[in-house]
Amino acid sequence: MPIEAISAMGVTGPEWNISIPEAPAGVDGVGDAAQAGGDSGFGGMLTNQLENLQGLQTDAAAQSQALATGTAEDASQVVMAVEKARLSMQLAASLRDKGLESFQEIFRTQV
Repeated sequence: MPIEAISAMGVTGPEWNISIPEAPAGVDGVGDAAQAGGDSGFGGMLTNQLENLQGLQTDAAAQSQALATGTAEDASQVVMAVEKARLSMQLAASLRDKGLESFQEIFRTQV
């Protein structure tokens, strides 16, 4: 279940959508490996981790929905799943911010 379906919890909006970036084709073979399903290199690792993050978000949303409807068996498991998804999203946002900061610093560097 996508995260947008849980509007009652106030977690809607485009910032909650996770999409896996497509590598540009023909750039040093990076796009070819990503399109062929290769899991080698940084791009494959990044893609796998984004898929794991999406899985955590989906699981947390499903368990939250089950808790809201009264079908959840253990509330502590729901809390753990939501907290794991929240921490994973915070880590991904921090890594994105640091990566962007590094990218901007490289462009400011004079040669």
